[in-house]
Amino acid sequence: MPDVLILGGTGWLSGRIARRWADAGAQVTCLARGGRPAPDGTALVRGDRDDPATYGQLDRDWDEVVDISSRADHVRTAVSALGHRAAHWTYVSSMSVYADADVDDADETARLEEPAADGDEYDYAAQKVAAEAAVRALGGRVHIIRPGLIVGPGDPSDRFGYWAAAFARAGSEAVLVPDGTGRSAQVIDVDDLAGFAANADLIGIRNAIGDPHPFDDVLGLFRVAAGHTGRTVVAADDWLESHEVQPWMGERSLPLWLPRDWSGFMTRSNASYAAAGGTRTPLEKVIGRVLDDERARGLDRSRRAGLTRDDERALLAELPS
Repeated sequence: MPDVLILGGTGWLSGRIARRWADAGAQVTCLARGGRPAPDGTALVRGDRDDPATYGQLDRDWDEVVDISSRADHVRTAVSALGHRAAHWTYVSSMSVYADADVDDADETARLEEPAADGDEYDYAAQKVAAEAAVRALGGRVHIIRPGLIVGPGDPSDRFGYWAAAFARAGSEAVLVPDGTGRSAQVIDVDDLAGFAANADLIGIRNAIGDPHPFDDVLGLFRVAAGHTGRTVVAADDWLESHEVQPWMGERSLPLWLPRDWSGFMTRSNASYAAAGGTRTPLEKVIGRVLDDERARGLDRSRRAGLTRDDERALLAELPS
């Protein structure tokens, strides 16, 4: 029975990884602060990763350690405290580590951002690069996974789910969309990623991402799934920017829409992921699951990304006919 330590294990992704390992028959321990429950069948050890002494509770050998932290200091401390006791280490990084977002079909050899140094202002990409460096110091028993946009039921970022809700709540009314000409969308289902991360046989570095799809085709799949019968109204980039609509994420945004010089961010190579057995759930199925989840959580709830329906209506009213 593998002895597996999940640094986390109670969050959206890490909880699914813990669940995968437990379902496979592993003995799973989750290290977390304890604000949320660990998955059934796993053990929760309460600890604060800001305190290096917390790792003293885990002073035994591990067949596998999994970490997803985006703080390089947390990763370095964990590697220092536990690396000599881990037969294999999986680190879930991010495709945000790549420096160039305008190169299509780039693979794992693409240039990285500069790593964060101690005392630097927090920057997600730079922190992930520095964290990867700490993990790579463990040598040839490491698997570094670089996922792209992670989607699925319960997604706390609301980016992908926004479009399911936008088309479903509109019904027969119009939906505001960005110009998708020449744009792509590329995502990874959270359960596909969790399964890939629950594997101690893999080493090396891999992008974990699905296939790229034309942006307009993805919105079309959302529209069909939601049964939307109204118009889709396209707004040009400069018009959206002049009306303070943000790209990608956050309040008053249109998620998945990126500047044109970021085309490579949604067209990364997934050849290594596929060759290693990474699964790619069909996009129609992912969208169906996300739509069910959005309806259950409330189409008009407050969100971390997207437009409220009132804001969307106001913008549609201002668009030139």
